[in-house]
Parts: sequence; C-alpha cells; structure tokens
Amino acid sequence: MAEGSATAIVRKMVGKAEPYIPQIPKPKKKQTLQRRLMWTGLALLIYMIMGQTPLFGATTPEFDFLAFARVIFASQQGTLVELGIGPIVTAGLLMQLLRGSEILKFDFKKPDERGIFQTATKMVTYVVIVAEASVYGIAVYGPGITEPSVLYVLIGQLMAASIIIMLLDELIQKGWGLGSGISIFIMAGVTQQILWSLFSPLPAGDGGTIGIFPYIAQSIFSGDLSNIFFRPNQLPSIFGLLLTAGVILILVFTQGMKIEIPIVSTKYRGFAAVYPIKLMYVSNIPVILASALTANVIFMGQMLWANLNPRNNNEFMNILLQFDPTSPSTPIGGLVYYITPPRGLDVAVLDPMRAVGYVIFMIIIVVIFGKLWVELGGLSSKSAAKNLLDADVQVPGFRRSNQPIEALLNRYIPSVTLIGSMILGLLAGVSDVLGVFGTGIGVLLMVDILINYYNQLVREQVEIVMPRLGALLGRK
Repeated sequence: MAEGSATAIVRKMVGKAEPYIPQIPKPKKKQTLQRRLMWTGLALLIYMIMGQTPLFGATTPEFDFLAFARVIFASQQGTLVELGIGPIVTAGLLMQLLRGSEILKFDFKKPDERGIFQTATKMVTYVVIVAEASVYGIAVYGPGITEPSVLYVLIGQLMAASIIIMLLDELIQKGWGLGSGISIFIMAGVTQQILWSLFSPLPAGDGGTIGIFPYIAQSIFSGDLSNIFFRPNQLPSIFGLLLTAGVILILVFTQGMKIEIPIVSTKYRGFAAVYPIKLMYVSNIPVILASALTANVIFMGQMLWANLNPRNNNEFMNILLQFDPTSPSTPIGGLVYYITPPRGLDVAVLDPMRAVGYVIFMIIIVVIFGKLWVELGGLSSKSAAKNLLDADVQVPGFRRSNQPIEALLNRYIPSVTLIGSMILGLLAGVSDVLGVFGTGIGVLLMVDILINYYNQLVREQVEIVMPRLGALLGRK
C-alpha cells in the first residue's frame, strides 16, 4: 500500500509541477550526425568556458574539500562548475535506488511512465542543486565571506551554473547531441588532467616542471636522470606514464572480449548476425554510481567532522571518521580513511593495509552497483530476451519465446556482470593507489566513454540501413 501511495504521490506532484519546469524540447525530426556533433561540441565548449570562469566574490579555500571527486564530478575548484555534474549524478542515484527498492514503481515499457520518472528525477535534481549549493557555499566559502549578500550571490551562482549544466546534458540526451552530456564532460575533464600531467610547463615542488615530458627534457639538460622514473609528492613520472598506458591497453583489450550469440532475422530472410555480450557488460555506470556515492559520503563526513569532531576527541565519531586538523581534506583515521585512495606509491607504502582495504572496498562496491544497474538499466537476461524478440530476431535452435532465450542468456549475463564488475573495481582501485594520470577511476571512465562513442558512431550507420537492429545494438 505504501509503495503504491509513494508512486501515486510522485505522479500527482509531477502532473502539477511539469508545466513550470524548464524543458529542452526534442527535435521534431532526427538530426543529422554532423548537426548532432555540432551541438555536442557547442555544449562542451560552454561547459569548458564555465570551468575557466571564476566564482564572483569567492576566495579560494586553502583546502579543496572535493579534490577526491573532481574527476568523477567533472568539476573545477573556484569556478562556475564547482559542483560539476554532482547534483545530476546524486539525484539520478537516489531515484534509481528508490525504484530498485520498489518504493517507486514505474513501468519503463510505457513511454508515459518513463517520462514521469524522468521528470521526477529532474525535480529531485533541482532539490539536490539547492541543497548542495547552499551547504557547500556556506561550509566551504562562507567562513571567508564577511558580507551575507556576497554569500547569497555566490550560492546563486552555484545554483544557476548547476541548472545550466543540467540543461546542457538534457540538450545532448534529447537528440540534439550525441550520447550523454555527463559522459562527455567527464571525458573532457580526464583528458585535460592527462594532458596537464604530460605537458604542463609550470614549476613543481621538486624543482622541476609538473608535466613529465618537460621534466624529462629538463633532467636531460641538467644531466640528472635519477628522479624521472619515480617522483615524490604524487608528481607525474615515467612510472605513472607507463602505468597509465598499461591500464588503457588493458581496458581496450577487455572491452574487445565478448561472447557472440548467433541471431537471424525473422523479417529479412537470409540475414544473420551475432548478439554480443561483452565482458565489460555493465559499462562505466557502476563505477560512476559507486564513486558518486563514496564522494558524497566523504564530503558529508568532512562537514560532520568540522562541526562535531574538529579535534578528533569524540571516540564514537573517531570510529567513523578522523581528518587532519591542519589539512581538513586529508583523512587520518576511521572508516572514511579506508574508502579514500592513498594516491601514489610512496603514500601506499606508508600504510599497505589502507591500500589493500581501498582496493577491496572498490571491488565490492562496484560489484554491488554492477548487479543493481543490470536490473535497473534494462540489461537483465529477461529484458535482453524481450529486446531480441521485439527487434524481430531469434536465436537459431531456440523457440521464438522469452523463456528459452532468457535461459540461454542466463548462462552468460550474470557471470559477465560479476567478472566485469570485479575487473573494473580492481583496475580502478589499483590505478588510484599507484597514481595513474587522471586518476584510476577517471581513466576507466574516459576509455569506456571513448569506446562507447565509437560504437555509437557505428550504430548511426547501422540504423540508416536497419533501424530496428540499430536500436537493439544501442542497448548494449
């Protein structure tokens, strides 16, 4: 009864609020690939400009409280994209959890039901934007602002910028652009970090440059090559460069591993193809969800610590979290200490148990979200079997009905979900600990996003010839 009531309340609220919610209209006809790429590039350009525009009235804090989540949230400290895609991801996570726990019941097979859920998610996003902008503005920038009016203006900037980011993402997803705004913003942020680690000419703390290539040239001219393989203070090094290249190669290789199930068309005689079930079946969504949840937990932990346990003298709070009073963004104890990565080999060596604990934590949480996403994202064996039949194809040797196809897919999908999630969690954890360029999670997301964009470009060509088959492949 309560479940049905919750869903009915959401439907009623959406019905009343929808006329007043800003919406990006869908294009009246499908846009050409060139036009969609143009809109995608324009949205990315706007986002990058916002990432270089400082917040008016803000004094950059001494410590970056979201340093651990910048890659995930595609954000830049002290700029209009301070919060990045954080509110969008957080609201989406909350709504998916409510639907997954069946507190909210929506049938995504019906376009109207899916539309109501998407509008409800947008409404929750607005609430999260107001909450995060207010809390972050007051807690992080508030102590350095003496005039209340300046603080209100700063919070207003955070809210307005987050709404623009949400609309840019909606613009791309509604069919004007290609793919997902969230994905392309993350990819741009990670790429920027990697290029910075490779080529930055700015001075670093060890007397050299930040970028590894300028540092190598500088070391060759000075005749001192002793530190180019390993560098202290998590600075880019040859070891980090080789590690980054190795992780990218592993990801590209595993992305190509798949099980191919033969299929034939029931509509076009003589047409035969394969239905691929990739080893990385779950894609990058579980990593984003797991990272977003962890980032929010750590951020809220920092706020609680600052207000309730700033001197680490509360025994109960110390079990959960402890931060360095001289560097509030650095955990030094409690459970939160083990769910934040010890970035860099030199840091991991000081506390190997923390490094191992973090890797294990990443594997477990990505597996959990991987299994959850397969059920919520329409990737389960049951959903995949229905999608095959709806696309007018069947598997040779099997009756054209859901049960036998679902039984066949059940041999593979649960296994690749578990194995793929474990590989993603392991790569993300180990890469973060050893210090790859752009962070381990960032590199995972970047490679997966690039591969997905390549596959999407291929599907664009397939859909021109066989629209229904292209739509089916688009679900993978």
